[in-house]
Amino acid sequence: MRRDERGSVAAEFAVTVPAVVLVIVVAVSALSVGGRQVRLEHAAAQAARLAAREEPAERVVAAARGLASGSQVRSRRDGDLVCVDLTAPAGVPLPLPALRATSCALPAPEAD
Repeated sequence: MRRDERGSVAAEFAVTVPAVVLVIVVAVSALSVGGRQVRLEHAAAQAARLAAREEPAERVVAAARGLASGSQVRSRRDGDLVCVDLTAPAGVPLPLPALRATSCALPAPEAD
């Protein structure tokens, strides 16, 4: 009976290893995407503050891309607020949608 079980360990190992590797790859990818989203949100906040101070558009874009490389930057006004929208690829080899972040800042009141 022991002789019949000899190949079963190898077969179980061959089935288990790819599943474990897949779980590890998905977990590492999720952490990577989460970190990228946090950086994107930080970049949007920094860019919105710069845009609200009426810094040149090139500086706003450079600051956003410096913190979140590969991001697309769009500034807009929303009432009294200056808003910056960032979009960036997820950055992992999985079919995920693009990451997005938006932040708005209130410009300083104009001195009379």
